[in-house]
Amino acid sequence: MTNAHAQHTVTRLYARLVVPDGPRAIDFYRTALGAEEIERYTSPDGKIVHAMLRLGGASIAVKDADAGDPAPTSLGGSPVIMALDVSDADAVAEAMLRGGATVVHPVADQHYGQRGGRLADPFGHLWMISQTIEDLTPDQIQERTDALFPS
Repeated sequence: MTNAHAQHTVTRLYARLVVPDGPRAIDFYRTALGAEEIERYTSPDGKIVHAMLRLGGASIAVKDADAGDPAPTSLGGSPVIMALDVSDADAVAEAMLRGGATVVHPVADQHYGQRGGRLADPFGHLWMISQTIEDLTPDQIQERTDALFPS
Protein backbone atom coordinates (compact mmCIF):
# COMPACT_ATOMS: atom_id res chain seq x y z
CA MET A 1 0.00 0.00 0.00
CA THR A 2 1.30 3.44 -0.85
CA ASN A 3 0.93 6.52 1.28
CA ALA A 4 -1.52 7.92 -1.27
CA HIS A 5 -4.07 5.34 -0.12
CA ALA A 6 -3.68 6.34 3.52
CA GLN A 7 -4.40 10.00 2.73
CA HIS A 8 -8.06 9.34 1.90
CA THR A 9 -10.75 8.81 4.50
CA VAL A 10 -14.09 7.13 3.86
CA THR A 11 -16.74 9.56 5.05
CA ARG A 12 -19.84 7.47 4.33
CA LEU A 13 -20.81 4.09 2.92
CA TYR A 14 -24.32 3.07 1.92
CA ALA A 15 -25.95 0.59 -0.39
CA ARG A 16 -27.80 1.98 -3.40
CA LEU A 17 -30.68 -0.36 -4.19
CA VAL A 18 -31.93 -0.28 -7.77
CA VAL A 19 -35.59 -1.30 -7.95
CA PRO A 20 -38.27 -1.62 -10.64
CA ASP A 21 -40.75 0.57 -8.69
CA GLY A 22 -39.11 3.16 -6.43
CA PRO A 23 -42.19 4.57 -4.68
CA ARG A 24 -43.47 1.07 -3.92
CA ALA A 25 -40.01 0.02 -2.67
CA ILE A 26 -39.81 3.03 -0.36
CA ASP A 27 -43.26 2.20 1.02
CA PHE A 28 -42.14 -1.42 1.55
CA TYR A 29 -38.94 -0.42 3.39
CA ARG A 30 -40.88 2.12 5.47
CA THR A 31 -43.62 -0.36 6.45
CA ALA A 32 -41.57 -3.56 6.80
CA LEU A 33 -38.29 -2.18 8.16
CA GLY A 34 -39.28 1.12 9.75
CA ALA A 35 -37.21 3.16 7.30
CA GLU A 36 -37.45 6.93 7.38
CA GLU A 37 -37.25 8.79 4.07
CA ILE A 38 -34.66 11.56 4.33
CA GLU A 39 -34.61 12.87 0.76
CA ARG A 40 -36.08 12.11 -2.65
CA TYR A 41 -35.22 13.42 -6.11
CA THR A 42 -37.24 12.53 -9.20
CA SER A 43 -36.98 12.89 -12.95
CA PRO A 44 -39.68 14.84 -14.87
CA ASP A 45 -41.57 11.58 -15.45
CA GLY A 46 -41.69 10.87 -11.71
CA LYS A 47 -39.01 8.15 -11.61
CA ILE A 48 -36.84 8.19 -8.50
CA VAL A 49 -33.28 9.09 -9.40
CA HIS A 50 -32.20 9.08 -5.74
CA ALA A 51 -33.96 8.66 -2.42
CA MET A 52 -32.10 8.32 0.89
CA LEU A 53 -33.64 6.24 3.68
CA ARG A 54 -32.50 5.83 7.27
CA LEU A 55 -32.80 2.43 8.96
CA GLY A 56 -31.65 2.67 12.54
CA GLY A 57 -28.09 4.00 12.42
CA ALA A 58 -27.61 3.06 8.76
CA SER A 59 -28.67 4.56 5.46
CA ILE A 60 -29.64 3.07 2.11
CA ALA A 61 -30.44 4.78 -1.16
CA VAL A 62 -33.16 3.70 -3.58
CA LYS A 63 -33.45 4.48 -7.28
CA ASP A 64 -35.66 3.34 -10.11
CA ALA A 65 -34.07 1.00 -12.63
CA ASP A 66 -33.11 2.38 -16.02
CA ALA A 67 -31.00 1.34 -19.01
CA GLY A 68 -27.77 2.00 -17.12
CA ASP A 69 -28.83 0.58 -13.76
CA PRO A 70 -30.81 -2.68 -13.95
CA ALA A 71 -32.76 -4.04 -10.99
CA PRO A 72 -31.92 -7.53 -9.66
CA THR A 73 -35.28 -8.81 -10.93
CA SER A 74 -34.09 -8.19 -14.51
CA LEU A 75 -30.75 -9.92 -13.85
CA GLY A 76 -32.06 -13.12 -12.29
CA GLY A 77 -31.25 -12.05 -8.73
CA SER A 78 -28.52 -10.36 -6.71
CA PRO A 79 -25.30 -11.75 -5.24
CA VAL A 80 -25.32 -9.04 -2.54
CA ILE A 81 -26.95 -9.71 0.82
CA MET A 82 -27.94 -6.80 3.07
CA ALA A 83 -27.30 -7.82 6.70
CA LEU A 84 -29.78 -6.25 9.10
CA ASP A 85 -29.38 -6.65 12.87
CA VAL A 86 -32.73 -6.21 14.60
CA SER A 87 -34.28 -6.60 18.04
CA ASP A 88 -36.91 -9.13 16.88
CA ALA A 89 -36.03 -11.18 13.78
CA ASP A 90 -39.38 -12.98 13.71
CA ALA A 91 -41.37 -9.72 13.77
CA VAL A 92 -39.25 -8.13 11.03
CA ALA A 93 -39.51 -11.24 8.85
CA GLU A 94 -43.30 -11.29 9.31
CA ALA A 95 -43.54 -7.59 8.37
CA MET A 96 -41.44 -8.22 5.26
CA LEU A 97 -43.57 -11.23 4.29
CA ARG A 98 -46.76 -9.17 4.69
CA GLY A 99 -45.21 -6.65 2.30
CA GLY A 100 -44.51 -9.27 -0.37
CA ALA A 101 -41.07 -10.63 0.55
CA THR A 102 -40.32 -14.34 0.13
CA VAL A 103 -38.35 -16.69 2.37
CA VAL A 104 -34.94 -17.82 1.14
CA HIS A 105 -33.90 -19.36 4.50
CA PRO A 106 -36.49 -19.43 7.31
CA VAL A 107 -35.82 -17.58 10.56
CA ALA A 108 -34.30 -20.05 13.03
CA ASP A 109 -31.72 -20.21 15.81
CA GLN A 110 -28.25 -20.27 14.27
CA HIS A 111 -25.04 -21.87 15.56
CA TYR A 112 -23.29 -18.50 15.78
CA GLY A 113 -25.59 -17.13 18.50
CA GLN A 114 -28.11 -15.39 16.25
CA ARG A 115 -31.74 -16.02 15.45
CA GLY A 116 -32.22 -15.14 11.85
CA GLY A 117 -32.96 -16.00 8.28
CA ARG A 118 -32.81 -14.64 4.76
CA LEU A 119 -35.61 -13.06 2.76
CA ALA A 120 -35.86 -11.64 -0.73
CA ASP A 121 -37.78 -8.38 -0.89
CA PRO A 122 -40.31 -7.90 -3.71
CA PHE A 123 -37.67 -6.01 -5.71
CA GLY A 124 -35.04 -8.77 -5.79
CA HIS A 125 -32.79 -7.61 -2.96
CA LEU A 126 -31.67 -10.15 -0.33
CA TRP A 127 -31.86 -9.39 3.38
CA MET A 128 -30.26 -11.41 6.18
CA ILE A 129 -32.27 -10.59 9.29
CA SER A 130 -30.43 -11.37 12.57
CA GLN A 131 -31.14 -11.03 16.26
CA THR A 132 -28.53 -11.84 18.93
CA ILE A 133 -29.69 -14.64 21.25
CA GLU A 134 -26.32 -15.69 22.71
CA ASP A 135 -23.20 -13.67 23.45
CA LEU A 136 -20.44 -15.87 22.08
CA THR A 137 -16.72 -15.30 21.71
CA PRO A 138 -15.12 -15.63 18.28
CA ASP A 139 -13.49 -18.88 19.49
CA GLN A 140 -16.87 -20.33 20.48
CA ILE A 141 -18.35 -19.40 17.11
CA GLN A 142 -15.40 -21.00 15.30
CA GLU A 143 -15.74 -24.18 17.40
CA ARG A 144 -19.42 -24.41 16.49
CA THR A 145 -18.63 -23.71 12.84
CA ASP A 146 -15.95 -26.42 12.86
CA ALA A 147 -18.53 -28.88 14.22
CA LEU A 148 -20.68 -28.27 11.12
CA PHE A 149 -17.87 -29.60 8.92
CA PRO A 150 -16.74 -32.92 10.41
CA SER A 151 -13.51 -34.27 8.98
